[in-house]
Amino acid sequence: MINTSYKTLPFVHFSQDSLQLSTHHDVAMDLINSVTGVDEEGRSRQRILTFAAKRYISAIERNPEDPDAYYNWALVLQESADNVDPNSDSSKDSLLEEACKKYAEATRLCPTLYDAYYNWAIAIADRAKMRGRTKEAEELWQQAIRNYDKAVQLSWNSPQALNNWGLGLQELSAIVPAKDKQTIIKTAISKFRSAIQLQFDFHRAIYNLGTVLYGLAEDTSRSGGADTSPNDLYSQSAIYVAAAHALKPNYSVYRSALRLVRSMLPLPYLKVGYLTAPPADDPIAPHKHWERSQFILNHTELQQVNDSESAPVKVNALVEKAKRFIKVDVADIVSVSTCSDLTLPPGAGLCINTTHGPVFLVADTWESLDGWLDAIRLVYTIFARGKSDVLAGIVTG
Repeated sequence: MINTSYKTLPFVHFSQDSLQLSTHHDVAMDLINSVTGVDEEGRSRQRILTFAAKRYISAIERNPEDPDAYYNWALVLQESADNVDPNSDSSKDSLLEEACKKYAEATRLCPTLYDAYYNWAIAIADRAKMRGRTKEAEELWQQAIRNYDKAVQLSWNSPQALNNWGLGLQELSAIVPAKDKQTIIKTAISKFRSAIQLQFDFHRAIYNLGTVLYGLAEDTSRSGGADTSPNDLYSQSAIYVAAAHALKPNYSVYRSALRLVRSMLPLPYLKVGYLTAPPADDPIAPHKHWERSQFILNHTELQQVNDSESAPVKVNALVEKAKRFIKVDVADIVSVSTCSDLTLPPGAGLCINTTHGPVFLVADTWESLDGWLDAIRLVYTIFARGKSDVLAGIVTG
C-alpha cells in the first residue's frame, strides 16, 4: 500500500530572545538532540531541525497560547523521527509521541487547524505501524482515523486526507474481529472512491481501491458473506489496478500488481455489464421502450451490444436500419455523473454528457452505478492525460 503523507516545515520568523526551557521542553529537545541522521544529508537536515526546534520553543516560552508554534514544533519532531536510524524504533516512537502531544495542544488552542489534524493522524499511523497487529495498534489506528475524519470535516476537498483515511481503515480491518471487518472495508472503499471523485487522476487512491477490493474478493472467496461475488470483486479490482498502471506506467508496484490481476478483466474489454437504455434514436422514449442490455467499455468507447453476444454487434445495413445501438466515444465525453431525474426508469441513473448531447442510462443498483461511474471516468481521464495507448496495451494485449 502507498501512503501519501505530505509534511512541510513552514518557515516562521521569531525574534532572538534567550531560551528558557522547562523540564517538559527539555524532554523533547533531548530526543531531537539524540538524532544524528543516517548520512551526511540527514545530518545536515537534522541540524536545521534542531535549530528550528529551539526557535519554536522560545516562541512558546514567550506566548504559551500560540498554536502555530506548537504546530511547527510538532512538525520538527515528526521530521526528526523520519531521520532516525531505521534500527532504532524506540527513539522514533518517542519523537512521534512527543509530536502528537504538540499537535494535541495546537488543536486545543485552534480547533480549526486542518494541517495539524492531518499530520497528527500521520504521526499516530506511523506509531501504529510499529506495533503490528496488536490491541495497542488497533487503538492507535482508531485515533488516526478520528483525526483524518476531523481533517476532512475541516477541509472536505482533500483527496490526500481521504486516501490516508481509507488506508487507516484498511489497516484497522486486518486487526479487528472478523464480524467487524466487512463494515470497515466498505467504509475504506467509500473513502478511496471519494478521493478519486475529487481528483480523477489520483493514482495512489485508484491503486489503493484496487488493493482493498482484491482483499475483499479473497475474503469473500474463503468465507462468503459479501453482496458481490468474488469474481465480480476481482474484476473490479483489476479495473483500478489497470487504471493506476495506465496513469503511472513506470511504477514497478503497479506493474507487478497488474501482472497478478490482468487475467481477471473481461478482456479484450475493461468492463462488461448491464444497463437499462432507451432506443438509440429516441432518448426520451417512454419507460416501456427502455431495455436492459449489455454494454462493454474499452479504451475508446462505451458500446451497447446484443445480450446474446460477447462482442460488439456486427450487423449488415438492413439490420442496422432496423435497430441502432448506443455508442459513446471516449473522446466525446465532457462529464459523467449520477442522475436522479424522475423521468428516468426506476434504478440508479447515469448521465454521460458528450459533445453531441447527454446520454442517459440506468444501472441496476447504486453500487453497480459506482462501478460504471468510476470506470468511465477513469477511461476518460486516461485519455485526457494522453495515456490511452497504455490502457489499449492492457486490454488488447
